[in-house]
Amino acid sequence: MEGNKIDSHTVLYGVIGDPVRHSKSPIMMNRAFRETGINGVYTAFHIQDESLRDFIAGVRAMGIRGVNVTIPHKLRVMELLDEIDEGARVIGAVNTIVNDNGRLIGYNTDGIGYVRSLKEEAAPNLSGKKITVIGAGGAARGIIYALLGESPAGISIVNRTVERAEELASSFAGGAVRLDAASNDRLEELCGDADIVINTTSVGMFPNVEESPVPGEWLKPGAVASDLIYNPLQTAFLKGAEARGCTAHGGLGMFIYQGAYAFEYWTGQSAPAAAMREEVLAALRA
Repeated sequence: MEGNKIDSHTVLYGVIGDPVRHSKSPIMMNRAFRETGINGVYTAFHIQDESLRDFIAGVRAMGIRGVNVTIPHKLRVMELLDEIDEGARVIGAVNTIVNDNGRLIGYNTDGIGYVRSLKEEAAPNLSGKKITVIGAGGAARGIIYALLGESPAGISIVNRTVERAEELASSFAGGAVRLDAASNDRLEELCGDADIVINTTSVGMFPNVEESPVPGEWLKPGAVASDLIYNPLQTAFLKGAEARGCTAHGGLGMFIYQGAYAFEYWTGQSAPAAAMREEVLAALRA
């Protein structure tokens, strides 16, 4: 399909972060605009903390329609917006901003993007499943929020600092799903009991590709091993899990679908997810 011609009607979108030059979002989102024929262009803005307020003023002044937000701005940007979606408020982080005629609304598409990917690629039905989540940071929070909507039997949160796991579990307590917190000394036991084990930490990310949060033999055969990391596409954790007879689920789908949901919030059109995946895969393999 012919690429978009930038003209006086082109709408601006972008991603902010510090750092941001490594981001694959621009190639993915510009492919989405080309596929759908939307006259938009998406670029990366390297915004440091002291410039964040000025950038948000610029979004209003320039009519930038949509912004993705990455580390370290996901929390602080919330105080600069006009409205926070319920999901983003509960998670405590925003990764997508929609500029609705000068009114800035914050969303979080990480968790819903992850669950959509998990269901499509590895576990179509999450109801009644025992899930172990490794890590208790911002990524874990978004994922647990989205998983709670799928009626799992229970979620165990395991973290090196057990207080962080307890804090995360208590923030979602009171619903129908049982949430437990544990320290790493129970990791082997909880992985062996789980139907799905999710790594939300950075252990195994490029360049430390030999590292794994848990050995594959700790998982029960037939379980799903899921990793949020997508560089490398198959981590040491997933290789070990596959050797154990588990289903491996990498992090690329989460990245694609968090972007797809953002695209849909901004444009009101269905995102061309297959084309977006193709573009990111080509870049990762280049």
